[in-house]
Amino acid sequence: MTKTKRYHPLLILFNLWKLVKNSIFFVIYLFVIKADSESNFVIYGRIIFFLAFGISLISIILKWFTHKYELDDRSFHLYKGFFSKSERTIPFSKIQNVNRHTSLLHRIFKVTSTNFETGMRGEEAAVKFEVISQIEADRIEAHITSASRHELTTINSNNDNIELSSKMDTENVNLNRTIHFKPTKSDILKASFTSLSFFILFPLIGSFYFKINQIFHVEEEVEGIFMSIMSSGWMMTIIITVLVIVSATFGIVRTFLKYGKYQISSDHDRIYITKGVIEETTFSISKEKVQAIEIKQSIMKRLLGLAEVKLTSAGSLSSGEDTLEINSLYPFLPVKRAYEMVSEILPSYEVTTKMIRLPRKSLWVRLFKPSWIWIITTAVLFYFKPSILEVEQAWWILPAVLFILIAVSRLLDFCNTRYIMNDQFIQFKTGSLTTSLFLSKRDKIIEVKVTRNIVQQMVGLASIRTINRAKPVHHTGVDDVPLELAASLYQWYMKRRNEIKVE
Repeated sequence: MTKTKRYHPLLILFNLWKLVKNSIFFVIYLFVIKADSESNFVIYGRIIFFLAFGISLISIILKWFTHKYELDDRSFHLYKGFFSKSERTIPFSKIQNVNRHTSLLHRIFKVTSTNFETGMRGEEAAVKFEVISQIEADRIEAHITSASRHELTTINSNNDNIELSSKMDTENVNLNRTIHFKPTKSDILKASFTSLSFFILFPLIGSFYFKINQIFHVEEEVEGIFMSIMSSGWMMTIIITVLVIVSATFGIVRTFLKYGKYQISSDHDRIYITKGVIEETTFSISKEKVQAIEIKQSIMKRLLGLAEVKLTSAGSLSSGEDTLEINSLYPFLPVKRAYEMVSEILPSYEVTTKMIRLPRKSLWVRLFKPSWIWIITTAVLFYFKPSILEVEQAWWILPAVLFILIAVSRLLDFCNTRYIMNDQFIQFKTGSLTTSLFLSKRDKIIEVKVTRNIVQQMVGLASIRTINRAKPVHHTGVDDVPLELAASLYQWYMKRRNEIKVE
């Protein structure tokens, strides 16, 4: 067991920085914009602001003194409270994922933040170290790893060997990791083009303009400049060229900052994903907690031969303000490499390329299935009968186009839908323009379901659904499969009782 410790002293500084950031709006409004105001609202507002700021400052200091933690051979022990003290115990066995995030401010002070995620819900579902030294974070992770393997060694926290032993543990862990993927310059360019990140510059410019216009009312000046540019052909050509170059550069730089130092690695027990150039984030996912694999392709990625591999995990990962329930390995992997990487990282999984297509009668069932969107749209247009391009009685064009789009979408969905069910795995592929390939093991599925509507009963078809543990619970399935598959699904799933392990 380690000694009871307070959190890192820099936590006070980081919380103070957050307090200052959250107070900027009130400072500008009460002391800059309303500097000369003598209204009661502003006067009392300033008093309330000073009181709230002072109480928050005292709370930050007291929180650091009263919040402590310690580790034993099996659990975290978290203590908090000044007048009313409380203790929270979280076993290491409940920890499913580890997330380490190093912001620019963390890097300046050579510290990091670490979250140990569990499968529980609520604010207390994770053990959070908002500020912690790299050495202490490595030491805690090494302690948890050794405890989970029942190979605990005595951790002496009273001498200077902690730093050395922690570095040695980290080096040994890193040596045991296999690096599966690092993006090349070509991958970064493909990612920039596929993600359409170069278009993000224009909404940013528009948002900046509207905010400036609200304060300084520059609409008339901007309109005059715009009209003068439109009247000059060569000026318009130069500006468009500059905007294209700047937006492309912006997209490439943005993609590089996000994926430039991306790395996927793994050891015997966990999968590690590191990303970010300025702000570095490291995810650690337990292989045992992976419930399913999903390979997604948008229409752009299909044209470029790329895919995104996602892991459905029993726990959740928090990255800053975002919570990632289904964790993406890398959004722009070559398809062949994506299939290979699944087997490399998770040897017990294997993507099957040859799958069974739906019978032709499934296509007719899908094509003749009523579309409520088309019915409602047609009814509304029939009632109002709006003119299109100043042409009367042309309203029927919209329902006709919508009908064709729905039919094409269903046809593509039929062509792309496939399935396979073998000894331990079940695999689906669905989607029209965007396709999704789902793969899961039998022992990771917590429920299967077969449904049949009236039309399916008439033609011998059914819909199957599977449910996996995740946050939220992950549902997937295929519609209009042969009845024989639905019947064999229950028999296949009953064999799960010989594979599940009860903790």
